[in-house]
Amino acid sequence: MTDHATAFAPGRVNLVGEHTDYNDGLALAFAIDQGVTVHANALPGQRIEAIASDLGEADEFVLSRPPAGAGWRAFVRGAVAELQRGGVQLDGARLQISGEVPRGAGLSSSAALEVALCLALIALTDVPAPPRVELAQICSRVENEWVGARTGLLDQLTSLFGERDRAVLIDFRSLAVQPVVLELDGHHLLILDSGERHSNAASGYNARRRECQRACELLGVASLRDVTLEMTARLPEPLARRARHVVTENERVLAAVQALERRDLGELGRLLDASQASLRDDYEVSTPAVEAAVLRLRRAGALGARVIGGGFGGHVLGLLPAEARAPEGVLEVHPGPGARVLADSRT
Repeated sequence: MTDHATAFAPGRVNLVGEHTDYNDGLALAFAIDQGVTVHANALPGQRIEAIASDLGEADEFVLSRPPAGAGWRAFVRGAVAELQRGGVQLDGARLQISGEVPRGAGLSSSAALEVALCLALIALTDVPAPPRVELAQICSRVENEWVGARTGLLDQLTSLFGERDRAVLIDFRSLAVQPVVLELDGHHLLILDSGERHSNAASGYNARRRECQRACELLGVASLRDVTLEMTARLPEPLARRARHVVTENERVLAAVQALERRDLGELGRLLDASQASLRDDYEVSTPAVEAAVLRLRRAGALGARVIGGGFGGHVLGLLPAEARAPEGVLEVHPGPGARVLADSRT
């Protein structure tokens, strides 16, 4: 058995493919070097103790009956409950959580927390971790059913499948994940804080998901992956615009993969701009603060810029040439490896 373990899960940046995951669509994303680390130590009995080091807060509950919770506690309790629901027999544990992904930034700190918690808890058992797709689904249930955000699998799959110097092309219908070389020829991917905090559970994220479901009902299809651009004209507003965003965003994902294969960074920048315009006008998840951040990056010479994450605040991604002078306060992001157990001790 393992008496202690350390697990790390990265946040992610989505190049193109926003709000497509819960519509059986496509996305092109990459894991980043920043993430969440969970140190786990085995405890006798049925007690789970958790400490959020960054917040100076603690939690404690019985393993067999995790209660509902709020904030970071909901993630811990949900991870314990959903792992057991998935057939993983857990033991008591003390969990110490720390993170370097800004919360509310649209960089998927939530998924990083879920994945790191699950990997650390599993490492204390005698069983291997489930396949990565299955583990992503377990983590997604934590966010859906315990935290209250009806997200898809984008964040969890990217955190688990990330590779150094590569993005991942994800098909959310088949759950196939394909690495894509991210060669930028001296260009930089930078993120800029809009100054407005983003929260999937508290924002209009769930409302957008309901609108997509309603559009499918009216068109008689299983998901918006089955819809063409012509079909969106049959829908009333704002459903027509919501569906149009998803259809065109899927097209932009495939175009972005082709642009990277050709090393056509100008085209990649154009696609970032087109995605932002669609998120602003059709999906309506941008804000004045986000638009101001986009403008700052464009004025600095960005080939393209767009909000990342669910929208309604958070960070903006920009693709800048090497010679461009980046605005103050930006953070350069690099594609890094996916989630992993860093260390453990066998007894």
